[in-house]
Amino acid sequence: MDCLFCKIIKGEIPSDKVYEDDFVYAFNDIHPEAPVHVLIVPKGHIDSLNAAQLSDQALLGHIQLVASELAKKYGIDDSGYRLLTNVGREGGQSVSHVHYHLLGGRQLKWPPG
Repeated sequence: MDCLFCKIIKGEIPSDKVYEDDFVYAFNDIHPEAPVHVLIVPKGHIDSLNAAQLSDQALLGHIQLVASELAKKYGIDDSGYRLLTNVGREGGQSVSHVHYHLLGGRQLKWPPG
């Protein structure tokens, strides 16, 4: 498999890691859209949210709890933040490995674009 995020998780491509546990790997986005822009990626490959199974439910919930902890770490938990995943080409998904963007540190606009 030639997956960018799988290679980052394995350490084959360098990243600015901010969190890791047995299930997820989180790192700073190389093209940040906000002062805080962290990607939270499950270690097991899942192409997109559309490919997730019921057996992934705990993992997807874990990602949200990790995001909450990272928001506290970066001091954006009180001011607010956004957690999102892009699905498919028109949804803006550029890497075929489910991942979540944690964005904060500035006023975020709605709709996002």
